Amino acid sequence: MGVFVFLPLVLPLTAWPIARLAEQNLHPRAATRLLTGVAVVMAGCSTVCLGLLVVVGTAQLPGNPLPDGWSDPEVREAVPYDEVAGRVAIPVLLMVAVACGRTLWRHGRVRRRAHRALAGLPSTLVAVLPDEVPYAYALPGGRMRDRIVVTTTLLSCLEPSERRALFAHERAHLVTRHHRFLLAAQLAARANPFLRPLSAEVSYATERWADEDAAKAVGSRRAVACAIGKAALVSRGTPVDTFAGAAGPGPVPRRVAALLAPAPAVRSWPSVFTAVGLAAWSAAAGTAVSAMSSANSAVTMVLILHAATPL
Repeated sequence: MGVFVFLPLVLPLTAWPIARLAEQNLHPRAATRLLTGVAVVMAGCSTVCLGLLVVVGTAQLPGNPLPDGWSDPEVREAVPYDEVAGRVAIPVLLMVAVACGRTLWRHGRVRRRAHRALAGLPSTLVAVLPDEVPYAYALPGGRMRDRIVVTTTLLSCLEPSERRALFAHERAHLVTRHHRFLLAAQLAARANPFLRPLSAEVSYATERWADEDAAKAVGSRRAVACAIGKAALVSRGTPVDTFAGAAGPGPVPRRVAALLAPAPAVRSWPSVFTAVGLAAWSAAAGTAVSAMSSANSAVTMVLILHAATPL
């Protein structure tokens, strides 16, 4: 195992350059899938790393439930032993488990509460609420029906073409199941804080993906841009996620500018001789090294400790 067991904890740093470059150079669909995949793999590898440190580092601690053979001197020579790292890894791994569990619990609670709030309304795709607060959001159904929730205040601020753009945007979130990408990226960021930049970019990329799908559905990029701009203006200070502000106030001008520009091309894997290509290949290499390091350390530990475990 050696020092390679620690690599998955820091290799997510190799993915930072691709976060913003993917936004600028890749189609939002490709950027979302690439960043989410990299984040999930790296988060899984870093979690495996913590688990290995807990097992190896606590084998000689009194009161541990591990077999006595795991603390044999020959095993300690084959598997590097670091009591400090093992002790530190225990609360860190517990914090990761609690953070991920809390994220899943909050995600499910919000969805259940939202569906209960809409229980008395007609079971149509679009639910219009008589609320003075302007907002709109897509509500995945799970075992229930997917819904698009929008308030009368926001609808009154939009032209008919902009309303169509709004509904097309929220429908794109539901059809392409963007909530799954967002949840996966959030869990990855909880598992390893170095992955937070990727989680933030996944949030932005899903919004851009929905923007592009909405522009294609309504046939007007300008209508979608106007709807985003108007929704951002009327929802300023709104304490809930809105159609234009789900990714925060900063990304809104970037989304509008992207919609006023030509549609992004659907490119294949970028060349290594470009900035985004170099960043993408670096992220892919870091992901591969992280996965190989975790797999090598796990297999080595299992083989050694299995040999040391009495039958």
